[in-house]
Amino acid sequence: MKKYCLILLIGISSLKGYSQTVPSAPAEKDWSINLYGFVKTDYIFDSRKSATVREDNLNLYPLDVALDANGKDANAVSQSNFLSITSRFGIKVKGPDVWGAKMSGNIEGDFFGNTDGTIGTLRLRHAYVNMDWSKTSLTMGQTWYPTFIPEVFPGVANFNTGIIFNPFGWATQVKLKQALTKKVTVIATAYKEREFFALGTTGTQNSASINSALPSLNGQIQYKGKNWFLGAGIEYKSMQPLTVSATNIVTTENVNSSSVFGYAKYSNDKIIIKVYGISGGNLNNLVMLGGFTGSTTSGIQSYDPTKTTSFWIDIASNAKAIAPGFFFGTTKNNGANTAAGSTAQVYGRGITGPRVVDNVWRASGRIDFKSNKFRVTPELEYTTATWGDTDLYAKASTNKKDVANLRAMVSCVYAF
Repeated sequence: MKKYCLILLIGISSLKGYSQTVPSAPAEKDWSINLYGFVKTDYIFDSRKSATVREDNLNLYPLDVALDANGKDANAVSQSNFLSITSRFGIKVKGPDVWGAKMSGNIEGDFFGNTDGTIGTLRLRHAYVNMDWSKTSLTMGQTWYPTFIPEVFPGVANFNTGIIFNPFGWATQVKLKQALTKKVTVIATAYKEREFFALGTTGTQNSASINSALPSLNGQIQYKGKNWFLGAGIEYKSMQPLTVSATNIVTTENVNSSSVFGYAKYSNDKIIIKVYGISGGNLNNLVMLGGFTGSTTSGIQSYDPTKTTSFWIDIASNAKAIAPGFFFGTTKNNGANTAAGSTAQVYGRGITGPRVVDNVWRASGRIDFKSNKFRVTPELEYTTATWGDTDLYAKASTNKKDVANLRAMVSCVYAF
């Protein structure tokens, strides 16, 4: 018996010694979390009232002439403001592989609010998950509209980010990317409007998008080389403003529209040049000019999208400490294809009663003063808009007037 006990003790000791001399494999790090963001304050002066959001932080175009009882233009007044509501934070997460795909996610918000009444409250910008199989990736959730290209957007200091000339906003979507070669990628996206909602006729947010069984569809192709980033795409969307007409009749009338767009970026260690152009119908949800007309026949309203064409260019230094930049953008209201009746209604951005915006152009210059994660950017921005009386095509045909706004601002950003 003692013999067997001795053999057992020797065996246990041997196993214990083996476990101490042969180290186990290091545990794989399955998760990583990265917090990022910035604190931002804008100091703003405007020479004229403009169409704006969030206490004049984001300016679109100067307002039309509005004469008071004494014949003075009520909109020809200067304004100023200090705001920090565009300060932002986000979290990026990477986790264990799923079905052979590398997993990542992103949640991001700022304090811009969703309406002027909610300014200063948290607003969701991004909330998505991405699955990457090297040559194929699938994105699900809320992120940039597919017509907004993160690699090609204006580098202006103004929080408008070139808005009214460049598409802007986020949408809940499913996006599939497929690499054809090391440099060429095709992208297909189906999305529903969310943050900047689809225009309707009743003012209910996104009802026109929800009523439509078909999501907005976008396809594009991209080329990425050492210095060049190029792309082009098309989009189709079908919005249904109403399911029951104002006269209590079931309706299935849609606003069907399409758009084409293209973009390019050239960069080296000294300069960055970006250009973008888009032309299409009912671009209102992209925070651009446009919308649709509505004509009523037998109690049911039918729709025709108004078309908008826009182009911009941004040229900037790529210097690390002091980097000047210049932006120029122009956009044009091309109206609807068919004339609406005299009692037709016009829905869209750039419309005030019987007056409509014909075109807008903007030029701005800036200088980035950068040190580590801190940046101070003074910027001068000059924007003009031509207003006119609306015709049956929702275009500005007569009685045109030009108005302009000079915005002077200083933006201070500390990133982390």
